[in-house]
Amino acid sequence: MKICLRRREFIAGLGGAATWPLAAWAQRLEMPVIGLLQSGGPSSWDFTGFRQGLKDTGYVEGPNLAIEVRWADDDPDRLRELAADLVHRRVRVIVTLGSTLAARTAKAATDTLPIVFGAGTDPVQQGLVASLNRPGGNVTGMTSLIAELVGKQLGMLHELLPQASHFGFLSYPKAPGYELAVKDAQAAASAIGGTIDILTASTSGEIDAVFVRIANEKRVQGLLVAPDAFFMGARVQLVILAARFAVPAMYSLREYAEAGGLLSYGPDIAVRDREVGRYVGRILKGEKPANLPVQQQIKFELVVNLQTAKAMGLTIPNSLQSLADKVIESR
Repeated sequence: MKICLRRREFIAGLGGAATWPLAAWAQRLEMPVIGLLQSGGPSSWDFTGFRQGLKDTGYVEGPNLAIEVRWADDDPDRLRELAADLVHRRVRVIVTLGSTLAARTAKAATDTLPIVFGAGTDPVQQGLVASLNRPGGNVTGMTSLIAELVGKQLGMLHELLPQASHFGFLSYPKAPGYELAVKDAQAAASAIGGTIDILTASTSGEIDAVFVRIANEKRVQGLLVAPDAFFMGARVQLVILAARFAVPAMYSLREYAEAGGLLSYGPDIAVRDREVGRYVGRILKGEKPANLPVQQQIKFELVVNLQTAKAMGLTIPNSLQSLADKVIESR
């Protein structure tokens, strides 16, 4: 009798053990999947802020969320293919960080799947949403309007280099809004009584060529680097070349200064990306992109790298140091 009872208990135990993996697998199948569509390569973006925003709303990759990341490596054709693939897989939300081009590509690929962007350009002007307060459609997100900071950035660079009258603007010609950015740079240079060369690069080799040109022509006294995911991915190359050729440069994000760049002025993208993550969490819980207004980031930070300034023989004026949100003295 005892033998039969133990046998039944053993079989029941086997049955319970078999059902747990099936239950876990079923849970995995029901887990929401989001797609991250990135125009650059893996070195162009850090998702820490975004993941924190997801966590704020109760989502963590692995336990209750799956994330599919797609890198286009600055190839627009590849970007379109990846967007189509995410649509085909029917991910719950498509997310783009740091690239208006990626956001526009995602929108062109679907008018039904929710899209949440984190970008630095005017989303109305770029055709992403109908208005900031009432996005309509399937797209919403966060904008820092970083592309509109050119005048402020060039003014700070001129404050560091008061004797300079000729500057360079390194831009990415494939970026949406490229022509407008060029006009803004030219207007900003004119406002301080200077002139500016428009320099373009869309490959690593072209970045090298730009700095060789600057060194050979000896015209550019200070360089402004446009905000774009391509340059973000090449930030180490940029700061090394700027140091090698002794070119004082202003960048748009603190990540450049932390990598050795001289100055940066722009938004804290980790803060922006955290808000993107929170929006994604809200959409996963049932809210509609059309009802979530586009948020604008209005706080910007100045980061000064004193170590780089010293290596270039430059003295950061007290006026800039007093405004700095972060001063890097050593790395």
